[in-house]
Amino acid sequence: MPPTLASLVHHSALKLTVRAGEDRLDVPVRWAHVSELADPVPYMEGGELLLITALKLDAEDPEAMHRYVKRLSGAGVVGLGFAVGVNYDDIPEALVAAARQEGLPLLEVPRRTPFLAISKAVSAAIAADQYRAVTAGFAAQRELTRRTLADGPEGLLAALAAQVDGWAALYDASGAVVATAPEWAGRRAARLTADVQRLRERPAPASSVVGGAQNPEQPENADRVELHSLGTSRRPRSALAVGTAAALGTAERYAVHSAIALLTLTTERSRSLHEAGLRIDAAVLRMLLAGEPDHARTVAGDLYGGLLDAPFRMLVAESPAARNRAAAAQPAAADAAPETGGDPLGALVEVVESAAARAGEAVLVVPEGERLVVLATDGGAAVAACVEHASALEAARPASESLAGGDEESLVVGLSAPSGPIAASAAYKQAQQALSVARRRGRVCVEHEHVAAGSVLPLLADDAVRAFADGLLRALRDHDATGRGDLVASVRAWLSRHGQWDAAAADLGVHRHTLRYRMRRVEEILGRSLDDPDVRMELWLALKATAPD
Repeated sequence: MPPTLASLVHHSALKLTVRAGEDRLDVPVRWAHVSELADPVPYMEGGELLLITALKLDAEDPEAMHRYVKRLSGAGVVGLGFAVGVNYDDIPEALVAAARQEGLPLLEVPRRTPFLAISKAVSAAIAADQYRAVTAGFAAQRELTRRTLADGPEGLLAALAAQVDGWAALYDASGAVVATAPEWAGRRAARLTADVQRLRERPAPASSVVGGAQNPEQPENADRVELHSLGTSRRPRSALAVGTAAALGTAERYAVHSAIALLTLTTERSRSLHEAGLRIDAAVLRMLLAGEPDHARTVAGDLYGGLLDAPFRMLVAESPAARNRAAAAQPAAADAAPETGGDPLGALVEVVESAAARAGEAVLVVPEGERLVVLATDGGAAVAACVEHASALEAARPASESLAGGDEESLVVGLSAPSGPIAASAAYKQAQQALSVARRRGRVCVEHEHVAAGSVLPLLADDAVRAFADGLLRALRDHDATGRGDLVASVRAWLSRHGQWDAAAADLGVHRHTLRYRMRRVEEILGRSLDDPDVRMELWLALKATAPD
């Protein structure tokens, strides 16, 4: 610990005597400074032991001494050393009384003790304290490294909590708590999720201090918590929280900095390793889509656990924002990493990977040009997180806004039905089909199972389909506009009655011969036979596509 007035008083070589402020001798001394100025306050920083001989002071004037001592106390001076036998044989009573009134420790320095000896003692004690702190810091670094190698991040957190006499927590990219030490700190760490989210919005490296209000009923709120971002990219990947009862000392600071470095090394892969992993992911996906699951398993080994054997879901996502960035992309720095701010695909990756990590699931994520392909366990946390994320985006979107309207920051996701490695190609097609439906409907996420169980009619809400329908029915509508019959309504009634003349004529309120005449006119105008099932199908779909909502 740093030197204190008490340690100087107990220094056998200095022979100091306490004349006032006996109850404040445990205050740390930052430095010992000699000044004979009548007002040395402008040159003080706080924490000093001021040494004087009263060469320019009227030390016997009570009012002058009261003002002098009061200014020293206000400036943060922790003690006053008065040399006797130089200008005064004893410390004047006016100065002793003022020191006692202000509670400022007053030390009598004998003539045989030079001020330089006191300065050297303070300097030596500060140097020794710093050396102890550095030595303790190196020891802490060795212990943290050993625990990290032996037990991973959990071991590191346990060692760090012991070093700082507090608690520590690790957060993932989404701000969720991954691990804490000791275990009882989990609830405290969970309360800081919002603070971690705000920290992640700042460029790395970033840190902040969160101090709770004193509350006897909730003593954990009195913790002083330091938050530090982890990662080398501009957007932090995770965060570390360190909670203590007081501010960290030098040795504890060394331990925290060592923990940050070690956690960064364990949570951040190098760029080359990351790219190699992406190439493996892409190769495995290509093998699955090519109908070679055995080769995919051989290449993957244990990389994805049982993902390639268990039922999985294929997810295909895209975003107009990703397409625009790809078109305007500039060469990036070698150590740059993509940010998720304004990047819906990047945000989706974080959601899926974080959910999978918390659940202990394997997940395969492959960027594919302007798209993102994800392979995740059916019924697992990653798929559920994706659906929940999409629902939240859709709920937050203004009612007047739709994907068809060209939202640049939109996300569109298609999810296949449960599948296996043999049918991976079919699952990919299902996900693409669901993606197309989501885009047409203005939805964020559509599951293929819901498409297959629903109606085909919503799929007709497409500009190309409407254009075809308008073109097919235009001649019939032009005929009806002349007032020479109601051919469009007749076609609709006839098709809805499956070609039954009497029933369709009754619906229209006309004779069946009148309906037959109208249908012959339809064939003549269209130049196509209504006996052809393809013609009847196209007419029915055209009527549905152009029907009012």
